[in-house]
Amino acid sequence: MNIFKVKINFEEAGEESVELSIAEGESILDICLDNGIELQHNCGGVCGCSTCHVYVNKGMDHLQEISDKEEDFIDRAVNPRINSRLGCQCVVIDGDIEVTLPDQTQFLGH
Repeated sequence: MNIFKVKINFEEAGEESVELSIAEGESILDICLDNGIELQHNCGGVCGCSTCHVYVNKGMDHLQEISDKEEDFIDRAVNPRINSRLGCQCVVIDGDIEVTLPDQTQFLGH
């Protein structure tokens, strides 16, 4: 199994970027939860909502291809961009990546 690096940036004020190891086949959501980084996931990480929405800054080619279902949910996310993905679907296949987590304080019940 290959191990890569993921740099996680935060839109939330006062949060420092972190660099973590991520194994081939792991998702951004998995890495966040395993490392105590708050990333909303109302559906439990099964591509059933848009709350784990992230921006991929670098390494989009190192992720599993986006599905039609994921694209549909991204359309419902807060502030979707061309580089938006769902953290639960951002599965690393072969390289280092960099993502930005939207401000998590924008979610109700935070």
